[in-house]
Amino acid sequence: MNLEALNKIAVKMVTPGKGILAADESGGTIKKRFDAIKVDNTEENRRDYREFMFRTTAAMKDHISGVILFDETIRQKAKDGTTLVSIIEAAGSIPGIKVDAGAKPLAGCSGETITEGLDGLRERFQDYYKLGARFAKWRAVIDIADGIPSTTAVTANTQALARYAALAQENGIVPIVEPEVLMDGGHGIDKCEEVTEWVLKQLYSDLYTARVALEGTILKPNMIIAGKKCSTQNSVEEVASRTIKVLKRCVPPAVPGIAFLSGGQSDIDATAHLDAMHKLGALPWGLTFSYGRALQAAPQKAWSGKAENVAAGQAAFAHRALMNSNAALGKWSKADEA
Repeated sequence: MNLEALNKIAVKMVTPGKGILAADESGGTIKKRFDAIKVDNTEENRRDYREFMFRTTAAMKDHISGVILFDETIRQKAKDGTTLVSIIEAAGSIPGIKVDAGAKPLAGCSGETITEGLDGLRERFQDYYKLGARFAKWRAVIDIADGIPSTTAVTANTQALARYAALAQENGIVPIVEPEVLMDGGHGIDKCEEVTEWVLKQLYSDLYTARVALEGTILKPNMIIAGKKCSTQNSVEEVASRTIKVLKRCVPPAVPGIAFLSGGQSDIDATAHLDAMHKLGALPWGLTFSYGRALQAAPQKAWSGKAENVAAGQAAFAHRALMNSNAALGKWSKADEA
């Protein structure tokens, strides 16, 4: 492991004012996105959609530090024969790859899941490195409901994250560790804070046990936010202050950066929360975004699968990238959205 090289990549991923585009939707997820805009879920349409984003110069060069890809996408070529990886690199962004095999039911733990994909991961990392990937992502899913999460589910998922991270670093790839506490339930912000702190403390204990060098990692956490079904939804300022409080309690300053997932928040909410965190003052790590839907929903709708709408899709993507870039510098205001 070349820790200096890994750290250099990780630091670039959280360059001030830049964030990570999560374009790693699985086949099932991208189908849902395309169904919503009445677009056939074909390989050609998936390629065309992602190609126009990666060719959006205004966004990619100035606001996007890296792109998380799916296995299909990292191997695809654009219409002119250029690899999509080359297009990303030409914009100055770093190609990355999703390597987990998704969340599956955890035996003995009703309603809980374990993320699979460790088998053969060393060899897959070697393949992905040759294809141009310099960072990777593994998502663990922690749900909140009656009686869950259990200690079994939390530790199974954090140990898998740690094993993945060690294998990534062994192969010259920076691991993004993503322990997502879901916001789907009816729980309040207090419960989210309690569970997220537990998960993060367990994660960093397991990363230490697995001999993962924190200087060559990025954390991708949820924000501290009430469940979508909760009757009480908290202010932007409270979400920001509680999130920073938990991160300062749990995330060592050796970690170069934290890149939030949007987790089902609206475009504006995800941007506003990130901005409010930066306005709280100096932080011990870089703090930015690693959004999927919160960056892509607007360009997907503007494009709607039509070649004549590519420019509109690119404009929508460039706008959302700019708004989140401003938020990652603490310079966003709602008036900018106009």
